[in-house]
Amino acid sequence: MHINQDFTADRSKYLGGSDIGAILGLSSFRTPLQVWQEKTGKETAQFDSLPLRFGSFAEEFVAREYSRSTGLALRHDESIFIHPKYPFMCAHLDRLVFGMGLEHPPTKILECKTANPFARSDWGRVGTDEVPLSYLAQCAWYQAITGIANADVAVLFGNSEFRIYEIQRDLALEDLVIAQAIHFWNAHVLANISPPPQSESDLQSLYRSSNPLKSIEASSEIVYMVEKIRALNTTIEEYETQVSSLKQGIMQCMGEAEVMTFQDQIIATWKAPKPSFRLDAKRLEQAHPAIAQQFQIPVQNNRRLVLKENRGNTI
Repeated sequence: MHINQDFTADRSKYLGGSDIGAILGLSSFRTPLQVWQEKTGKETAQFDSLPLRFGSFAEEFVAREYSRSTGLALRHDESIFIHPKYPFMCAHLDRLVFGMGLEHPPTKILECKTANPFARSDWGRVGTDEVPLSYLAQCAWYQAITGIANADVAVLFGNSEFRIYEIQRDLALEDLVIAQAIHFWNAHVLANISPPPQSESDLQSLYRSSNPLKSIEASSEIVYMVEKIRALNTTIEEYETQVSSLKQGIMQCMGEAEVMTFQDQIIATWKAPKPSFRLDAKRLEQAHPAIAQQFQIPVQNNRRLVLKENRGNTI
């Protein structure tokens, strides 16, 4: 187990535990392309957002709750653990767990998580390894790098429920994760070739600039996609019309009532939200143009895909 004491190293020089779930396509927060952009310096990841700051703040509470629940000693080691064979594979652990006291080697890895209470269905039975797949891959990554066989995932749902899950080492899973990491690093990061985009956001980021003088001829496959979108949009509009008609019937029935019930259960509400206030930018610009200009910033809008009506031959 190799340890590099300097955690201020450039994140673009290695893959960490927070990257592996995204590389495998398991993360709901990042895509492989976003990881590639960070590692190749094309985009700088934001590590000072409110959710990230809250996660860092809550990590200490989750760790203390774990220690209180298990009676086990913890250590917050901010070192980077480096894979003995692949130096671009690194781990930054939330906590090390010492089952036999701090004077002995650590016996477990602890990952501290917070989750939305509505996401409980993504987690299985307490005490098992039934955690979201991105977290399972993260633990396998840490186990492969450190050689520590056991990992616990402690999760706090909102501020009301605390659970602990136990992850046993799975060498087959580790081999799979490492193989995918090696492929990603060599085929994409070192080769500077982007992985396939997985979302509209990926494509907007990948093709941010455009050439107004460039035009291309569509293939029959692309024409089929365009026609399919048109057909789906027509279906969506029909459903939206039906939904609007049904809503009108419910609203007509409710009248001035704010709540509708059925067998003592609330099935609908119709009420105004609390008043909100917004800045009338147009009036400000008209009344105080010099002041308004001081607070104007350029905004780079995303490219907009517009499907034109077919005015020629039917394709």
